[in-house]
Formats: sequence, structure tokens, C-alpha cells
Amino acid sequence: MKIIKRNANQVDFDVNKIKIAINKAFISVGMEEDKDKIQKMANKVKQKCEISFPKDHTISVEEVQDLVEITLIEFGYYEVVKSYILYRASHHTLRKTIEDFMEYFEQNENEDLFKLMKNIQKDFKQDAYNLSFLLAKFTSFVKENMNNDEKISTLIKAASELTSKEAPKWEFIAARFLSLKINTIITNETNKLEIFNFYDKIKYLTQNKLYGKYILENYNKEEIEELEKYIDSSRDNLFNYSGLDLLSKRYLIKNKDGKLIETAQEMFMGIAMHLAIPEKDKKVIWAKKIYDILSTLKVTMATPTMANARKPHHQLSSCFIDTVPDSLDGIYRSITNFAQVSKHGGGMGLYFGKVRAMGSDIRGYKGVAGGVARWIKLANDTAVAVDQLGVRQGACAVYLDIWHKDILEFLQLKTNNGDDRMKAHDIFTGICVPNYFWEMAKDKINDNWYMMDPHEISLVMGYNLEDYFGDEWLKKYKECINEPKIDKRVVSIKDLVRLIIKSAVETGTPFIFNRDIVNKYNTNPHQGNIYCSNLCTEIAQNMNAMEKVDSEIKMIDGEEVVVETIKSGDFVVCNLASLVLGNIEVNDLAELEDVISTVVRALDNVIDLNYYPIPYAKITNSKYRAIGLGTSGYHHTLVKNDIAFQSKAHLDFADKLYENINYFAIKASNQIAKEKGHYCFFEGSDWESGEYFEKRNYTSDRWQKLKSDVKKYGIRNGYLMAIAPTGSTSIIAGTTAAVDPVMKRYFLEEKKGEIVPRVAPALTPKTFWLYENAHDIDQNWVIKAAGIRQRHIDQSQSVNLYITTQYTMSRILKLYIKAYEEEVKTLYYVRSKALEVEDCDSCSA
Repeated sequence: MKIIKRNANQVDFDVNKIKIAINKAFISVGMEEDKDKIQKMANKVKQKCEISFPKDHTISVEEVQDLVEITLIEFGYYEVVKSYILYRASHHTLRKTIEDFMEYFEQNENEDLFKLMKNIQKDFKQDAYNLSFLLAKFTSFVKENMNNDEKISTLIKAASELTSKEAPKWEFIAARFLSLKINTIITNETNKLEIFNFYDKIKYLTQNKLYGKYILENYNKEEIEELEKYIDSSRDNLFNYSGLDLLSKRYLIKNKDGKLIETAQEMFMGIAMHLAIPEKDKKVIWAKKIYDILSTLKVTMATPTMANARKPHHQLSSCFIDTVPDSLDGIYRSITNFAQVSKHGGGMGLYFGKVRAMGSDIRGYKGVAGGVARWIKLANDTAVAVDQLGVRQGACAVYLDIWHKDILEFLQLKTNNGDDRMKAHDIFTGICVPNYFWEMAKDKINDNWYMMDPHEISLVMGYNLEDYFGDEWLKKYKECINEPKIDKRVVSIKDLVRLIIKSAVETGTPFIFNRDIVNKYNTNPHQGNIYCSNLCTEIAQNMNAMEKVDSEIKMIDGEEVVVETIKSGDFVVCNLASLVLGNIEVNDLAELEDVISTVVRALDNVIDLNYYPIPYAKITNSKYRAIGLGTSGYHHTLVKNDIAFQSKAHLDFADKLYENINYFAIKASNQIAKEKGHYCFFEGSDWESGEYFEKRNYTSDRWQKLKSDVKKYGIRNGYLMAIAPTGSTSIIAGTTAAVDPVMKRYFLEEKKGEIVPRVAPALTPKTFWLYENAHDIDQNWVIKAAGIRQRHIDQSQSVNLYITTQYTMSRILKLYIKAYEEEVKTLYYVRSKALEVEDCDSCSA
């Protein structure tokens, strides 16, 4: 007996297919039936086929399905037959829809497209994702004379624009069409180049200087073939449209003609292979583990790492911080360092607290110094002139102590009032604030605040006030106030607060750096102080200005050359990655530990693999081996766990989660130290003494055991955790940014004239109400949560405040004071509804 299929092909009748169809019908209504009963019904259908039609009649698929319905009714399964009828109807609609699409797309050219449509309807069964909606939207956009590529692009646009609060998964459907388009482009390009496997592609990319030669130097053909087999292209389905679109435009490798030649999964594997190189004989094992956490979007590496790993110019670090010394050559050296960092895509923090104030003396000539503003203007112009790899202008944050004599002008660098010649609109300002200032602002806001010149203090008092913190700083500050030889600039604390808040509301800055709190919890106090943070306020590491030691003339190759000897100081550099909490089962401690142990090892390897734009960064990074493990998807994971942002459950959850993250991070670094040795300055650190654990009140058995292991074997990384903003990488992972609440559950984003609907991750009628918009949240909850997390983070976190026009100066000041009281180390932007501020992609992790 023959069956004629819908494509007109004839095949032998197969009773097993009848059994499968009947079984699926039972499953669809939550029923189970024994195999014998199903076999009996299938045989009945076969019998009906044999006796119900003339011998010369070829039975169609539809006729067999009709007989299945009749048989189910005869056996009394009315609910099952109803489900089966609906199933047939939906498949008929799908077939009809695809047939209608075939009017616009040549079938021979687009077999993969039609196959994808069938899989989409299979995976997205809800009525809201019926492809008939896509057809209607597509036909409203499509125009005559469009070529096939233009029609595919129109299809992607149509799917993307169907995304809504009620049907959020269209952004994943749009991503599948985009993935098909990308992979088709890549296949066509590689076919032209006769590249048919991963090994040949790496050879091609290496020959064309798009891959670093170190990949082929460290992996042989067999290893690459093994890793190619491990690549899982189905993980492309994890992307939403915005994430895959961003990835394809900014991260995937293009050839010299601008054509995409690297798939998303090849990118993840290329990064993993690079970061696993230091594991030597185990590099293939670790490459697979790193690939797994990246390709399943459980971890995102920092933007420079994602963009540059596997490439010839592999600058992998995000953040750099320099201490600007109070000398002409030192200032220009810091500006030059910033230019080099910016050239290679890094973001910069510059501490100007040591630079003498306006009106200070120079070589004994009083009143001639121009102050910090003119040098900051130079940094501003450098940021504009030296862009980040041609993609965007350089990014730099400048920090100044709140007691510095130039602080009033500093706070007006970005505002719209005052002398425009003294403006620096393209940099970001940050102020370094001692606890004493917040105490005075809380209890004695009408008292005076004294601002002084650090150079004059050094001359008169014989010490540098900025080198102290806490009680010692306060003692010396009051000594300086009472010293008549030191000139003071006096303003009421209320007026100074007003300037700070005016700038914050108008420009989003200054960032706040709570210097006493930062230094209180410094894990390496035996090696120095932390003066400021970086561009995104999450890095807090020892800083020390470079110092020119000598300059001498030498003969090299028969020529006289000038050789400068420079003491490197501590030029901070940090390597970042983020756990995507919303994509990890955070309550599964085995999974959490596995992901963290893998990413900590990857980050540690970055230190040895990195191309450093300046040698001072390499020296500092080698001494401290600092990394910055952060998180994104914070609001995502709260909602996933049915927790409202404004709730005690949120604080309890955050406390437990970040303690676990910290525990597993320290444990992973300790394990690497057992294998490879601890960082240089471990002896004398809070890690070795146990002060780290005592300051954070880690007293449980597991912490005591880990404390003992750290003391015995050391720790690989002097600094471990830092939560960056994750502006772009959270989009790629389809999650919420960093530790921020969502700005909006649903919004429209404009991209080059195209409107792209965006929704909060995993949006459903239930989660819709759990996702509280950032500006609707009482910001005290933001501060409380930041304080809870801060105990478990040895560095800092990018914490934004979201305000509306209802916020008064007093209300904002109370938030600043609460942050100090909760021991929050830093505050990032103040984001007013009327103000648009942009995160730095350099620090996006």
C-alpha cells in the first residue's frame, strides 16, 4: 500500500507513523495510553485504509488523518480527537502561510528559510507567534523589485517590530531570521574562498592578519578539529534580535572587504581558545569549559576582551587608572598614557588630587599656577582627538578631592554656566569624599568647609594630605585648617552640596568616591592607598604616581640617544567579566561554582596573554594580578526568583547570592594559587593576615576553612570582584544591565532610522509587575541593596541613582549620606528622566 505525500512523492505505508501520531495526540492532552492499545488503534487505521478505498486509489496523507480521527472517536477518546483536529488545523494554517511566503521567495533559494519557519512554529506554539502575523507585517513592508537579501532583511524587520509586551518572544524569532542571514553570508563568502572547516578558516584569518598567529602556534590541527566538533550552533537560538545584531556589527570578524566571515559560535570558541592557552596540556579541556560559559550566555567578557581576543592586537583590558603627579613632565606623561590607552580601546581614570591649585606658586613665584582645570581641559581634548579604534571618542574620568582648592571650578567643568573657556564637556568628573564631609552635611550643613592647595600643604606641613584616610586624615585636615601659613578657601557646606547636586542633575556627574570606606576595605593596605576609581567607578586598587628617576645620554648603534629611567608606580589596570545572573541557576551552587571557577581562571589568564598599551600597566598587573569579576542580569534574576526590588526578600537574596559568588571566586583564586603560585604582594596583605575575612564577618565553617587555605596556599589575584556597567554586553546576553533595575519594561529604541521594540527579559503577565521601572523605585532600596552587596565585593560597583523632577536637593543629599552610612564605596551616574547619559563600552563587562 502506497501513501502520496503533500509534495506529491509516494512512499510505503508505515503503521509506526500512525502509532507516533496517535501517541502525540494523547500526550497533547496530558493522557497516557498503553502501547498495546495504541498498536490496536494504529492497526485499525491500517485496516480502514485497506478496505475504504478502491484498489487503484493512492491514499493521501489527509485521508489517513481523517481515518485516525474516526478511529479515535470509535474508541471513545473525544478529548484526544479534539486536540488532534486542532493540531491538523494549525498545521494546515502553517502550510498555507508558508505557501503564501513562497510567492515572495524562490523555493529553491530558500529551503533553509522555509525549514526555519516550520521550526519556529514548532518552538513558539502560542497563538501570538503564529506566522500569519509575520506574513501580514511582511507584506506591508515588502516592495516590488526587492532582491532576495532585501526581502530577508524586510522579514527580520517585520519579526522585530512584532515584539510587544504581549508577545515579547518575537525578538527571539527575529534573531533566528537574522542568524540565518548572517550564516548564509558567511557560507557564501567561505565557499568562494574554499574554506570548509574551522582549521582552514583559522589559517585564512591568520594569513590575512585577522587572527593572531599565536592560535596556530599553540593548537595543532587535531586539537582544532576536536574543538570544531564541540561547537554547538543551536546556541545561536539563545540570542534575541538586539543582542545578535550588536554582536554581528561590532564583534564578529569581517574580512578586508567588510564581509562577515566569523560566526557567533566561532567567535566564542576563538575567544575561549585564546584564554585557555596558558593551561598548556589542559588547554583543550579549558577551551571547552570557557566556550560553554560564553556560548550559553552565562558569562560575558569585557568589551575589549570580546573584541580583541584571538586577534593580532589583543588588548584585552577595560580599565586603567593613573595618578597625575604635580610636575610638568609628569602631567604630560599621564596625558600621553591616556592617549595610548584610548588608542587601544581602554577607558581611563585620572586622579588630579596631587596637582597644585590655581594661584599656587611655581618655583617660588606666587600666584602663577593655572590650577587643575587647564590640565583637565587637555585631557578632554585628548579624549576627542584620540578615539577608541575609530569607533568612538576616548573616554576619561577625572577625580579631585573635595577639599582641593579648585573643587568649585571642577564642579562646573561640565555645567552650562560660567566661562566656556574653562569647560570640559567630553570628560566625566568624580569627587573623592571623606566620611567627615558627609557627617558635616548631615548634622552641620551650615558650617564652613575649608579647601586648600595640596602643594602648599606639602611645603608647610611636610606631608601630603591626600595620602591619608580615616581618622589620620581628619586629624591632619584639622591641623591644616588651624595652620595660619596655609591659605584657605572657605564655602558653606550647604553651598558646596548645592553645586554637587546641581552638576549631578544637569550632567549626571560628579561620580562619588567615598575614599575612607574604600581604603578601610583595601585588601592590600601594606602597599599603598587608593586615591580614586576608574571611568565607571567599579575599580578600587592601590595607586602610585610614576616618577622620573634619571635621564642620560647613551650610545646605541653608533648614535647618541636619550634614555629616561622612570619608576613605574602603580598604574592600575583591570580585566573584567560578568556573570549573567539571569541565565544561571543561581540557587544551584554546583552550577554557580563551576561557572565562577571557569571565568576566574579565564580572567587570570588574561593577565599573561594581554597586550598592554603601555609598559607600566603590565608591571602593575603582574604585581597584583587584579581581576574584576562582576555581574549583570541582577534585576533579571530577582524577577526570575519571584522577588520584588522593593522588598526585604530582595536584600536577603542579594546578601546570600553575593556571599556565595564571593566565596566561590576566592576559592577559585586560591585553587589557582595552589597550581601556579600567589600574587607578588600576598605577604602582609589582608588576605594573608585574615583581616579580609574578619572585616566582613565571615565566621561560618566554610569561611574558616577557606581562610585557612588562603593563609596556607595564598591567593592568585590581589583584587577579585568589581561590578561594571555592562552596557553593551548585557544586550548581547539578553539580560538587564549590571545591578541596575530596568529603565522600562518595554520601550522603542531607534537605530539608524529603524525602530526596534525592546522588552525586559523573560517578560510575562506575571513578571511584568515584578519589573519595577528604575525611576519608579524608591532609591533608598537601590542604596540598601548596594550596601548589602558591597560587603562581599572587595573592589566596588557601578551604582546608578534614578531621580525624577520630584527629587529636591535635600532628598538627593539624603541618598548620598545613606550611601556613606551603608558603606557603599562609589556612586556612578545620577540618571534624571530628563537627562541621557551613556555608559562607557570600554568598561562594559
